[in-house]
Amino acid sequence: MRTTALALLGLILMAASAPPARADGFEEGVLAEINYARTHPASYARELRRHDAAYDRDAGYDDPDAVEDAVDFLMRQRPLPALRRDGQVAAAAAQHADAQGPRGSIGHGAAGSLGRRLQSQGIYAGLAAEAISYGQPTPRDVVRQLVIDSGVPNRGHRRDIFSTAYQSAGVACGRHARYGDMCVIDFTGAVMRR
Repeated sequence: MRTTALALLGLILMAASAPPARADGFEEGVLAEINYARTHPASYARELRRHDAAYDRDAGYDDPDAVEDAVDFLMRQRPLPALRRDGQVAAAAAQHADAQGPRGSIGHGAAGSLGRRLQSQGIYAGLAAEAISYGQPTPRDVVRQLVIDSGVPNRGHRRDIFSTAYQSAGVACGRHARYGDMCVIDFTGAVMRR
């Protein structure tokens, strides 16, 4: 009886100290939206244009030039294969979301930190990139923000989403102390696993 009570107490303590559950449906939605944009870029461009037309320009939404740039890019973009979901890559993305979210910090971390996070999960990626979205309430808004890439002169997030170098991705989303929500998307190609 005492052993059972101690075991039950141990399980309760482990559950109480476990990290918060991830929004798996949200994360799956983000990857599905990325894959829709990759596999149907012209359709995605038309949706961006319709969505942009519905916004009130005076409310401070996306820069119209950045939206038009994204639409032009997508209309020229050839369809690409969908990215595979990789649980180990998602775990590396979760490390970053877990570190940033409670503090409300932003950015990708010190140089080489993505590689170290991937290696901690047994991934050695010949190619890797990371996109982070802050403050977006839906998977569609997360990907829309990264595809438009307003305020990012080299459109690096968009380039990563549409790169032929990446075959898989991991997504981790959670609460952010400053922006409410955040999503980390890590992309990998040429992967070796230990």
